[in-house]
Amino acid sequence: MSDDPQPQKPTEGWAAPAEPEAAEPGPPTEGKKPKRPKRTGLRRLLPTWRMVLGAFVICTMVLAALFFLGYSMVKIPPANALAMKQSNVYLYADGTEIARDGEVNRENVTLAQISKPAQHAILAAEDRDFYTESAVDPKAMLRAGWNTALGKGKQSGSTITQQYVKNYYLAQEQTVTRKVKEFFIAIKLDRETSKDEILEGYLNTSFFGRNAYGIQAAAQAYYGIDASELTAGQGAYLAALVNAPSQYDVTAHPENQKAAESRWNYVLDGMVDKGWLPPSERTGMKFPAPKETSGADTGMSGQRGYLVRAIKDELIRGGIVDEKSLDTGGYRITTTLQKKKQDAFVDAVNDQLMSKLDKNKRKVDGYVRAGGASVDPKTGKVVAMYGGIDYVKQYTNNATRRDFQVGSTFKPFVFTSAVENDSSTQDGRRITPNTIYDGSNKRPVQGWSGGAYSPENEDDGDYGDITVREATDKSVNSVYAQMAVDVGPAKVKRTALDLGLPADTPELQPYPSVALGVATASVLDMAEAYATLANHGKHGPYTMIEKVQRGGTDVDVPKRKTSQAVSREAADTTTSVLRSVVENGTATKALKADRPAAGKTGTAEEDTAAWFAGYTPDLATVVSVMGQDPVTAAHKSLYGVMGLDRINGGGAPTQIWAQYTKEALKGTPVRDFDLDVEEGSLESVAPPAQPSQAQSSPNTQEDPATNRPSDSTPSTGGGTTTSGGPTTGGGASQGTATGGTATSGATSDGATGNTSDGGATGDTSDGGATGETTADGGTATDGGAATAGGGTPGAPGGTGP
Repeated sequence: MSDDPQPQKPTEGWAAPAEPEAAEPGPPTEGKKPKRPKRTGLRRLLPTWRMVLGAFVICTMVLAALFFLGYSMVKIPPANALAMKQSNVYLYADGTEIARDGEVNRENVTLAQISKPAQHAILAAEDRDFYTESAVDPKAMLRAGWNTALGKGKQSGSTITQQYVKNYYLAQEQTVTRKVKEFFIAIKLDRETSKDEILEGYLNTSFFGRNAYGIQAAAQAYYGIDASELTAGQGAYLAALVNAPSQYDVTAHPENQKAAESRWNYVLDGMVDKGWLPPSERTGMKFPAPKETSGADTGMSGQRGYLVRAIKDELIRGGIVDEKSLDTGGYRITTTLQKKKQDAFVDAVNDQLMSKLDKNKRKVDGYVRAGGASVDPKTGKVVAMYGGIDYVKQYTNNATRRDFQVGSTFKPFVFTSAVENDSSTQDGRRITPNTIYDGSNKRPVQGWSGGAYSPENEDDGDYGDITVREATDKSVNSVYAQMAVDVGPAKVKRTALDLGLPADTPELQPYPSVALGVATASVLDMAEAYATLANHGKHGPYTMIEKVQRGGTDVDVPKRKTSQAVSREAADTTTSVLRSVVENGTATKALKADRPAAGKTGTAEEDTAAWFAGYTPDLATVVSVMGQDPVTAAHKSLYGVMGLDRINGGGAPTQIWAQYTKEALKGTPVRDFDLDVEEGSLESVAPPAQPSQAQSSPNTQEDPATNRPSDSTPSTGGGTTTSGGPTTGGGASQGTATGGTATSGATSDGATGNTSDGGATGDTSDGGATGETTADGGTATDGGAATAGGGTPGAPGGTGP
């Protein structure tokens, strides 16, 4: 065995390292990826698909995050102020529109109050897939933006929901911020609100031109009808207006007629395509030309302003609507006013008064104002009102103002109080229509401790002994001043309030002068009181409000309550006396109404106002002609108006009343009064047989400070005679009642001898009348003519007929 080292036998699995050799090309080794070739040239500038995909994912995530962030941050805001503004709509009893008020001409209605054709027309014009699409349409928005960028005009890709959001919640500015808010609010609104509610809101907020916001206002403005009455053709035209309100108003811009008709046809064709309009109905449909002027005149000229102001006052005063809510608008007020009667009232004033004035010829004609009110006695509903010549020219409502004396129209309240309180004269005689009083001019009032008071009669008429009925016919101040004291001035005031005069009526004080009408109640106040007499003593406050709605919901209107203010006997006995005034006294011109009528004339101190308050069984109406300086607003006498010496109650006021009443009741049955008069009212109540002290010189003087008399002179209770023989200038000769025939001077419209025209001789047709039965049963006849008296105004505190 050799001593040299022996090679070791390799263990199993071991191999000697191989010598490195050059790599030979061949197929890639299994399991290894080949290297990507480097990008060269322009390819280096283009993003890889991995980059694009990554960017898309990142952008999507960012947009989603922004969307959810915006959705969570943007809240549905309250409605903007403009969207909340509405006009109040005032309607006659038959639904005819009187006027609208408010800065924004809008009246919200429910979807059910808009005709289906009109609804479909709007959808066809603005958003045909409204009920099936989402709240926003990105494709439409992109398309609109692209077309706008290409110069095809500003276009909107907004859905109806988006447009509603813009109208109702946001402003109209074209900014990115507003568009972003609109986008998110529309999505939220669509999730929280029904499609019907959104469409209803859209139709109530869209602008249609002619200052009409909302489809109801538009229907009135263009066609004078409610939205519920719109036809397919009319609805299509209104739908066309939404796109360009000013451009497509063919009345204002007739040069755009073809463009408007083209848009109208586009809307109708869309309705046919969607199955909303039968092709047969579409064929031959003619363009529905709108009214030349607005059917809903928002102006307040003419009578509209007076009526609206009076209606508002009643709403607020009655607690139906507070003033702040009324200013916000949205109320639909149906009134008791009747258009036919309202028009008749205006015509009567124009025919009997305004047409006869000549301001250029007579300065005093420029002072004339008129007021009137007409009430249904049974319901208290005001059916007509005349406020003045024009609300724009004369702001003050002459029917509701309380600054002119009512004159002798107050006298019936004194007599009513006498009957109601079973009052007696100073010498113990019960007061009835035939109770005899001393009607001497300036006769001192007896039984009053407040100071001397000796009122003048109209034109200083001196009547001597006269019945209450005759004293009412001739409006004798001395008789009624004494009667007020006999009854008790406080009781007289109480009766006036019970009949309907407001407690705060100026100058309604418990003094003898109250009988002569120194109180300054309004025409409407007096109409309420006379309506109570016409309704047999049953009183309820007048009302002009029939129904009030807001947003289709009824607003509670308090029910009118009535009560027996005075007994039927008191009211009916007064009516019987006032019938005599029309038939025999100062108001004979009221007979031209061709209706049984009762009433009383009145003249304010210094002839600053002339009144007639009258009624038939169906209608109580009061008319007043007033004098006021248009510059200083001072009360002015009406001497010389229309070229006449004077205007008194039996003239223009009664003539207006007669024409109006005849026309207002035209076509209705003629009804007579059904009266239940006081027992004994047809019997004469003569004073005790003693010499009359009417002509004695009392030791009293009138206190100018109080205008009230003292009771230093004992009461005479009137004289013992009836008038006999002809009289001139109002003087009545005295004699004893013999049971034969006594004659009485004829009068008209005031004191004896003063005709309604201020200067003509009285006769049976215009003042003369068959006299009353005397105490002894003899018949008094018209036996003498009375020449006209002058135009002397009444004494302080006293008023004429």
